[in-house]
Amino acid sequence: MAMSFMSRIDSAAPAALFAALMMLSGCGTPGAPQPPSLNLPLPVANLTATRSGNQVLLTWTTPKRNTDKLPLKAMIPLHLCRQETGLCVAVGGELAFAPGAEGAFTDTLPAALAAGPPRPLHYFVELRNRNGRSAGPSNAAEVLAGEAPAAVDGLAAEVRRDGMVLRWQAVPESSPASIRLYRRLLSVSAPKPHQGLLASQPEAVNQSLLVDSCAPDARSGLCRALDKKIQFGQSYEYSAQRVARVTLDGRTLELAGPISAPVRVEALDIFPPNLPTGLAAVATASEDGAHFAIDLSWQPVSDANLAGYIVYRCEGDSPWQRISPAEPLVPPAFHDTQIQPGHTYRYAVSAIGQNGHESARSAEAEETVPSP
Repeated sequence: MAMSFMSRIDSAAPAALFAALMMLSGCGTPGAPQPPSLNLPLPVANLTATRSGNQVLLTWTTPKRNTDKLPLKAMIPLHLCRQETGLCVAVGGELAFAPGAEGAFTDTLPAALAAGPPRPLHYFVELRNRNGRSAGPSNAAEVLAGEAPAAVDGLAAEVRRDGMVLRWQAVPESSPASIRLYRRLLSVSAPKPHQGLLASQPEAVNQSLLVDSCAPDARSGLCRALDKKIQFGQSYEYSAQRVARVTLDGRTLELAGPISAPVRVEALDIFPPNLPTGLAAVATASEDGAHFAIDLSWQPVSDANLAGYIVYRCEGDSPWQRISPAEPLVPPAFHDTQIQPGHTYRYAVSAIGQNGHESARSAEAEETVPSP
């Protein structure tokens, strides 16, 4: 029995010693009680406001965590307000967004804010917990209240060799307004096996162009702009809005009118490359002087659609004949050996595009082959 009792004491001794050490070291002692989390969502930090006509688009990112840096899990009640002077007026009613969601809301301005002179207008967004408490409003997003510029009417697009010509109706303005043209790429073509001697670079899907002034055409009365950065073979959508620049308290802000109805156009490549220039013809002799040739050179054509060049020759009143190979020449030069001593030849060069359209012939160059 003694042996059994002592065995139990010996086996219990390490546990008792460990418990004593734990008490001496303070481990396992409960700390001071922590207050419960209020689960207040962090305030929105990136609220933006963009006015177009009488509508204001608000966008933001809903936070993922609360003020205790803990993840938010439930839908978050959200409140929007609009402030000109004094109190911030609620807009949008009761809204809720998931944590981390990209939020958006369009506010239609009341008649009083859509009229009169330009003046600042601010928006705020506030996130609340289930008890209606908040960690504070978002950053202020500013637009201009007041009468917006007139809408753009009659927008039309036409494909030209040098780009897309855009036209619209001119209107009398009490204050000058610029035109912002929006371009959206509708079709993203796959790279072609052959993209010409001057292949173009990929373009962005959405781009904009600001036209500062409008000088109406004397005959049509239309305003005009040229978009030089289109790529043939693509489809585009254009829209436009008038934008007035207003200076308030030393800051320059924009007051934008409504965006016009879109115009879609396919940029079909039906144009030949530019005409080659600077053609020169020079007779040259072989090293032994027994044979002659005529060397042609010209200025290269700057055209993304260029496939190459074609060389033509005629003698006297005979018709023009193509003397270059079936495949277009890549370099702007040609060595003509099929000539006769004492004869005079005239030459011309054309450029041909990947679409098979050929330019007119260049100005002629004439050269006489020396007699032996």
